[in-house]
Amino acid sequence: MVVARQRRDMPSAPLYTRADVVALSDASADPQWLREARLAAWDLYEHLPMPSRQQEEWRRTDYRHIRWDEVSKLPNGVTPSIDRVPEHMLQPLVEGEQGGMIVFVDGKLVRNQFSERLAAQGVIFTDLHTAARQHETLLRTHLMTKAVKPTDGKFAALHAALWTHGVFVYVPRGKMIEEPMHVVMYQSADGMTTMGHVLVVLDEASQATVLVDYQGKAGESQSSYVGVTELLVGDAANLKYVGLQDWSRQTFEFSHQRARVGRDGQLDWVIGTMGGEFVKAFVEVELDGQGAHGRVSGMFFADQAQLFDHDTQQNHNAPLTTSDLLFKGAAKDEARTVWQGMIKSLPQMQKIDGFQASRNLLLSPDARMDGIPGLEIEADDVRCTHAATFGTLEEQQVFYLMSRGIDRADAELMVTEGFFDELLARIPFERVRARLRASLDEKIVGHDLDHRDVLEVWVA
Repeated sequence: MVVARQRRDMPSAPLYTRADVVALSDASADPQWLREARLAAWDLYEHLPMPSRQQEEWRRTDYRHIRWDEVSKLPNGVTPSIDRVPEHMLQPLVEGEQGGMIVFVDGKLVRNQFSERLAAQGVIFTDLHTAARQHETLLRTHLMTKAVKPTDGKFAALHAALWTHGVFVYVPRGKMIEEPMHVVMYQSADGMTTMGHVLVVLDEASQATVLVDYQGKAGESQSSYVGVTELLVGDAANLKYVGLQDWSRQTFEFSHQRARVGRDGQLDWVIGTMGGEFVKAFVEVELDGQGAHGRVSGMFFADQAQLFDHDTQQNHNAPLTTSDLLFKGAAKDEARTVWQGMIKSLPQMQKIDGFQASRNLLLSPDARMDGIPGLEIEADDVRCTHAATFGTLEEQQVFYLMSRGIDRADAELMVTEGFFDELLARIPFERVRARLRASLDEKIVGHDLDHRDVLEVWVA
C-alpha cells in the first residue's frame, strides 16, 4: 500500500542527533582531536538554517521532495563485498602500473592498493580513517581548515560532523608522480546517506593525477550523498584531477568542492555529472599565488526528471593569475539544469585573466536550462570574459550525415557526441573517456546499452 503525504507533513531536515556523531566517532575509533572537531561541527550545524529559496544560490533549486526520514540512515558496521562494484570501474586506468586504487562500497573500505615505490618516496594514498591515526599532523593541518570549511553552509557543517569515509592523498615537495591514483565510491544499498571526503595535498613543485569515480546502483528508495572535495595545490605544483559522478536515479547529492592554488601552481580539474535525481554542487577555485592557473572543465547530461545545479566561482586572490572554466551540458525530457558562475577579483589584483563559458544543448521542448554568468571585479587592469549560450541540434549537421546514408537516430547521436568531444578530450585516460561516452550514448538513445560492447567499440 502506498501512503501519500503532503509536503508540509514531511521532515524538512536530516534526522540526525548529537548521539549519531558520538556513535560514528566511536565506531570509527577516532582520535580525540577528530572527535572534538566532529562535535564542534555538529554544534555549528545545529545553529545554521537549512538552505531555502530565499538565498540567491538556492533560489532556482527546490530539494523539498527529498524524504529525510527515508535517507537519513547512516551505513551500518557491516563491510560489503567488492563484488558489488561493476567490473569496468575496477579496471586499471592505464596499461602497466598505476599509483594505487582505493574502493569504498556503502561508505566502507573494501580495497586499498598502493605502489610500494611511491610509498617509499613519502607519497601518502590512504583512507581518511587510517590517515587520522597515522598522519595526524598533516591531516589536522589540512582537513576542512583551508579549502572547504564547516562554516560554508548547513551541508558543509553536517559533513564535517558525520563524514563516513574518505581518501587522503599527499605528495611531498619535489615529487613528480606520473602513475595515476584511482578512487571509487560505490553505493549499492538504497535508503541511506553516505558522506565521502576527498583531500588532495600537493606540496611545493610536486605533481600528481587523481581520478575519483562516484556511482550507485538503482534502488527503490531515495538515497543521499553529502560530499566534500578539497584540492590544495602548492607553489609550482601541478594537479590533474578528474571527478565523475553517475549516481542512481534515486540519489540526492549535496556537495562542496574547492581548490586552492599557490604561486605558479597549475590545476586541471574535470567534472562529469550524469546521475542522481538531484545534484547541488558548489565548485570553487581560489587562485592564491601570483602566476597561479586553474582550468575547470565540466560536462553534464540530464534527462527524465533530473535536476542538476552547479554553482561555480573563480576567485583571483593574487595578481597575474588566470582561470579558464567551460561547462557543457545537455538536457532532454523534463530535466532541468542550472549553472551559475562568478569570476571575482580582490582590489589591486591586476593583470588577471578570467574566462568562463556555459554551452547548453536543449534536446526536447520540455527541458529547461538556466545559465547565469557573473563578474565581480575590484581591479581596473584585468581581462575577464563570460558567456552562456543555448541551442538545439543543428538540422544542417543532421541532414548532412543523413545524406551520407546514416539514419536519423545515429546522426543525432553523432552530433550530440561531437558537442561533448572537446571536454572528453581533456580526460587523460582513454578507458575512462570510453566509459563516459557510453554513459552519454545511453542518455541520448534513452535506454541502457551493454557497457562491454560500447567500450570495445570506443577503445578500438
